[in-house]
Order: sequence, then structure tokens, then C-alpha cells
Amino acid sequence: MRNPTPRQLTVIKSLLFIAALLPFSRLVLFAFVDPDRLGANPIEFITRDTGDWTLYLLCLALAVTPLRRLTGWNWLVRLRRMIGLFAFFYAALHFTTFLWFDHFFDWQAMLKDVVKRPFITVGFVAFVLLIPLAVTSTQGMVRRLGGKRWQWLHRLVYLIAPLGILHYWWMKAGKNDFEQPIVWGLVVVVLLGMRLWWQVLQPRMQKRRTQPAPG
Repeated sequence: MRNPTPRQLTVIKSLLFIAALLPFSRLVLFAFVDPDRLGANPIEFITRDTGDWTLYLLCLALAVTPLRRLTGWNWLVRLRRMIGLFAFFYAALHFTTFLWFDHFFDWQAMLKDVVKRPFITVGFVAFVLLIPLAVTSTQGMVRRLGGKRWQWLHRLVYLIAPLGILHYWWMKAGKNDFEQPIVWGLVVVVLLGMRLWWQVLQPRMQKRRTQPAPG
């Protein structure tokens, strides 16, 4: 697995693509074949399911770099774009459900709801921040922006993930159900903490060790 062949990598990408589509396929199947599986409140079911999968895929995208560094599987980086785009896909479904079924494309009513309810405000901001990441995910955009500017732009994910957790936390707070927000919050803290250690803290410690002692 350290160095898969191009053919093996194509198979891995195909399997990942199919796996990422399964939650959406499940919703379509329930909606058109067995609507009772959507529960008493289908809109709530769809909204929460798409929101959950947005968060799961965001965490998976954040996990690519730590997994690559810990395992030496550098090819994992080549899966990150697909994972990120699927995270945006489910975020777009989540937002569309909110706009369509909750507000019937009444943008004014939707914006009022965004301003009134903090958990919706945070979720809306996170979704808006995801848009430029999705738009600039192609190699052509990397070349146009330049590597450094592209990297700085895509570091927005370090803000988007905590905002997603906050959105999830406030949404669950109405029912005093904090178990899942705590679990996924810890996942995000660990993933971001590993980056902080590798990119900032560890280099500083190494620099201090190599500096000559004063006097």
C-alpha cells in the first residue's frame, strides 16, 4: 500500500467514489421507494443526514495529512480533493434542503432565519467558506492562483471544521444531546492539534535545541 500502481490507485478512487455516494443513494432510495424510512419528519431526517455526512467527510479530508505522515502513504493526498468535493456536495444538499423545503426558495425569509438563529448563522458561514475551496479545487485553479496563495486559501478548512462543530453543537443543544458533538469535536481538535504540532510547535522546539547556549 505504500506505492500503489496507477491501476490500483484508480480502483481505490473508484471505490471511494462509490462509498461517498452511498449516503445520497440511500436518501434517494428512501424518498422514492420507501418514504416511511425517512421517519415522521422527512425534512428533518434529510437535513440532519446530509449535515452529518458533511461533517464526517470534512474530518476525513482533515485526516489525510496525519495519516500520510504516520503511515508514509503519500498517495493518500491524491484522494483528498475527491473527499473535499464530496463534503461540499453534502453541504450543498444540506443547504438546499434548508432553502427549498424549509423556506421554499424564499431568500428573504431564509436570511432572516440565518440572522435570528445562531446555529444557522454559523452553518451558513461555514457553507459560504466552503464555496471558494470547491471552486478552486482543480489543477487549473492551482496554477492560476499559484501554489502559496492556493494553500493559504485552502487553510480556510481549519476554520470551517470548528464552525461545523459549533453549528452541530448548537443544533443538538435544543435537545440536550451533546454526545455526538463532543465526539466529533474531539476528532477535530486532535486532527488540528496534530497539524499545530508538526507545523508550529515541533519546528520551534527543534530550533531551540539546535541554537547554541548563550555565553
